[in-house]
Amino acid sequence: MTRKIVVDPITRLEGHGKIDIFLNDEGNVDRAYFQVPELRGFEKFAEGRPAEDMPQITSRICGVCPTAHHMAATKALDDLYKVDPPSAAKKIRELIYSTFYVEDHALHFFFLGGPDFVVGPTAPKAERNILGVLGKVGLEIGREVIGVRKQLRDLISLAGGKVIHPVFGLPGGISKPLRKEDQEKFIAGADRAVKFGLFSLQIFNDVVLKNKQYVEAITSDMYTHKTYYMGLVDDKNRVNFYDGKLRVVKPDGKEFLKFNAQEYLKHVAEHVEPWSYIKFCYLKDVGWKGFSEGSESGVYAVAPLARLNAAEGMATPKAQEAYEQFYKRLGGRPVHHTLANHWARLIELLYAAERMQELANDLEMVSPDVRTIPTERPKEGIGVVEAPRGTLFHHYQTDERGLITKANLIVATQNNAARIAMSVDKAARGVIKNGTVDDGILNLIEMGFRAYDPCHGCATHALPGQMPLMVRVYDREHRLVKEVRRD
Repeated sequence: MTRKIVVDPITRLEGHGKIDIFLNDEGNVDRAYFQVPELRGFEKFAEGRPAEDMPQITSRICGVCPTAHHMAATKALDDLYKVDPPSAAKKIRELIYSTFYVEDHALHFFFLGGPDFVVGPTAPKAERNILGVLGKVGLEIGREVIGVRKQLRDLISLAGGKVIHPVFGLPGGISKPLRKEDQEKFIAGADRAVKFGLFSLQIFNDVVLKNKQYVEAITSDMYTHKTYYMGLVDDKNRVNFYDGKLRVVKPDGKEFLKFNAQEYLKHVAEHVEPWSYIKFCYLKDVGWKGFSEGSESGVYAVAPLARLNAAEGMATPKAQEAYEQFYKRLGGRPVHHTLANHWARLIELLYAAERMQELANDLEMVSPDVRTIPTERPKEGIGVVEAPRGTLFHHYQTDERGLITKANLIVATQNNAARIAMSVDKAARGVIKNGTVDDGILNLIEMGFRAYDPCHGCATHALPGQMPLMVRVYDREHRLVKEVRRD
C-alpha cells in the first residue's frame, strides 16, 4: 500500500513550502512533489498604481532581497520612460547592488546553506543552524561574518536610504549623489569585503573540499541535472549582476541564445501544474517536455551555478582565479551538480566584493550629475537584473498617465522552479530505500532545494495576507491529542 511522507514546513529558505513524498509497495519513492501552497498576487496589487511607486511596492515582497526588486523595478522605469541615467548614477546603482550581493551571499552560505556542509548533512537537527556553524568554525569567525554584514548593510542605508526597503532608485537615475566621505566609507567596506570573500572561499576549501564525503555528495548523480543555463553577461560574456544581455547555454555548454531583456517573452514561458501555486518556467525555443533534463527539454536553471555556466569568465582577477579552480576541480564547463551552487555562490561573493572595490575607487562616484529627467510619455518598460537567486524580470505596461495597467514579474525562483522540483524528486529517490526514513535522510532531500537559495516570498505570496497553519499536539505515546487549524 502506498505510503506518504510529508516534510512541512521545509526549512532554511525564504518563504514557505512543503514536500509530499509518495512511496510504492516496496517502500521506494514513486514521486516526490515540491509544493508551494501560497498564492502569488503582487502583479494584481500593482494595477492602478503609479509606475514610479513600483520600486517601493515590489521591494516589500521580501525582506531578504528587496534591493534586487528595487533595482529591477528602477531599470524597468528607465525603459518605461525611455531615459538613460547619467554614468555616475549607473555606477552608484551598481555599487549599492554589489554591496548588497556580498552581504546576501554571506547570509545564505553561513546561515542557510552552510550548516549542511560545515556541521554536516545528517548532524542532529538542533545543530544544523548558525549556532552549529559557529561551534565548528569558532566565535571569531562568527563575529567577522556578523561584522561584515552589518558594515555592508550600513553602507546600503547610507547610499540607498534604507537597507530593507531602499528608496534611491528613480527613473533616469538616483535620488542623491555620493559625498566624498561616503565614498571613503565604501572604499573601506569594499577592502574588508574582498578579504572576507577570500576568507570564505578558504573556509569552503578547508571544510568542504578536503572532506571526501562532501565532495562525493556534490558530484553524485543524486544532485545532478543536465539542463540549460541562463544568466546576464557583459560584452565579453563575463558574469554581470546589474546589466548586459541574457545568455543561455545548452547542457553541453555551447551558446544557445543571447538576447536583450526586452525580448524575454520571445524565449521564456510559464507552465502550470495543479499541485503548486508556483509557475514553472521553460524555454519557448525548446518547449515544455515535462520535468526532464537534456537538450530536448526546455527546463533551465538560473542562480550562481547557472551564471557561471552561462558565462565564459569573471570580470575581476581574484574571482577569475576562483572560477578557473572551480571548473578544474569539477571537470570543466559546464558543471551540472546542484550542490556546486554553494561554491559558485562564494566565487560570486568575491566578484561582487572586487567589483564593489573598483566602483568605490572610481573618481566619478562623487559626481553631482545623477539624474536625467524623463520627458517621454510612458507606455511599456522592462527591466532585468541578476538577483542573488537568479534572473529577475520586471515588466510594466501603463496608460498615458503612467498608471500600471498590467505587470509581470518573473522572479529567480520561478525560473528555477522546474529544476528545483526535479532536484527534490531525484534526491528523494536517491536516499529513501525500502521505506527507511529519518531526520538526516529528510535533510538530504531538503538539500536538493536549499542549494538554489529559493525565495518563495518572491515567487508566490499569500492572500489575504496570512499563512495557512496547522498545529498538532501529541502525547508521550505519540497519540494525537489536539489539532488546531487556520485555513
